Amino acid sequence: MPRPIAATIVIILWLYCALAVASPTELKLASDTWPPFTDQAGRPRVAIELVQEALFRAGYRGVTDILDFEAVIQGLGMGNYDGSAALWKDAEREKFLLFSEPYLENRLVLVGRKGTDVSAGNFMELAGMKVAVVAGYSYGDITQPDSGPEFVEGRNDQDNLSLLLTGQVDYMLVDELLISHVLSHQQEEAGKHLAIGTTPLARKSLHFALARGLPGAETIIAKFNGSIREMVADGTFNKILGLNWIKADVDGDGRLELVHGGFGAGPEAPASVYAMAGTADDTSGNAVDRFWIEGKMYEGWDEVPERYKYSGPGEGKEDPGMTLYKMEF
Repeated sequence: MPRPIAATIVIILWLYCALAVASPTELKLASDTWPPFTDQAGRPRVAIELVQEALFRAGYRGVTDILDFEAVIQGLGMGNYDGSAALWKDAEREKFLLFSEPYLENRLVLVGRKGTDVSAGNFMELAGMKVAVVAGYSYGDITQPDSGPEFVEGRNDQDNLSLLLTGQVDYMLVDELLISHVLSHQQEEAGKHLAIGTTPLARKSLHFALARGLPGAETIIAKFNGSIREMVADGTFNKILGLNWIKADVDGDGRLELVHGGFGAGPEAPASVYAMAGTADDTSGNAVDRFWIEGKMYEGWDEVPERYKYSGPGEGKEDPGMTLYKMEF
C-alpha cells in the first residue's frame, strides 16, 4: 500500500503549502495608550481596529504592542517595529517612515472647568493661560512659545483631566471624537465638571505608517489606502467608529456624501455628521444632500427609501471596537 500513503503525504504537503500561502503576512506594529484611538485589546481602540481591518482586507495581519509613546518612536527609529497604526505626520518622522493617506482627523477642542469660557477661536486668545497637552505628541507649531498660552505636558488625557480639575491648568486640548464619546456615556459627570468648546483650535490628520526599510512598504501602504476607501463605502468604517453617518467622498467624484453605517437612518436627515479627514470644515448635514446607503446613491433625503427611515433597535449601536471608554472625574 505504498502508493496511497505517498499520495496522502503529497496531499497533506500541498494543503500545508496552500495554507501557508493563504496566511496573511504579519506586521509588527507599535502604539501608545491613547483611548479611544489606541489601547490594549478589549479596550477602546478604534484606530487600531480600523487599521487591522484594512490590513486584513489587503492580505496582511497587524499585531500591535502597546508601549509608552517615547518607546514607540524609539522602536520605530531603531527598526524594532514595522510600523504604527496611528501617527501624526511630521518632517522628522517622514525621514524613516512612510505614511498612508489620512484615515481620521484629530480635531482638538478646548475643555475647561465648568463655568469657564471656552469660546476662544485661536490660541492667541488664551495668552497667559495654562493649557494641558499630551507629552510626546507632534503638535507642531501650535505649541510653540509664541503661540499664546503656556502649554503644560501630561502623560495622557486622563492625567491632563486631573491637572484641569485640580486647578493646575486652565484648559486642556481634547480630541473631538474622544470628548463626543465621553459626552455620550458620561453626560452627567461631564456636565457637572466641564465646559467644552465646539470650535477645533487645531486639526491633525491621523495616518498608518510603515518603516521605509520594510520590504514592500509602498505596496502595503497603497493597498491599505484602497481598503480604507472600501470600508467607507460599505459602512464598515462607521460601524467601527460607532457612528450612524459620516461625511466623505465615497465615490471619488470630488463631491461629498453622507454615508450610512447600516443602522436605522432615522425619520429625518441627520443634523450633524462626523466628517472624514480632508473634508470641508462645515460638519452640518444640511450642507450635503447626497446619501450613500448600502452601496447606492440617493440625491436628496426624499429619495431615500422609507424602509431606512426608522428609529429603533440598532440605531446608534456601537461596534465592539468602540468599547465603552470612561474618564475618571
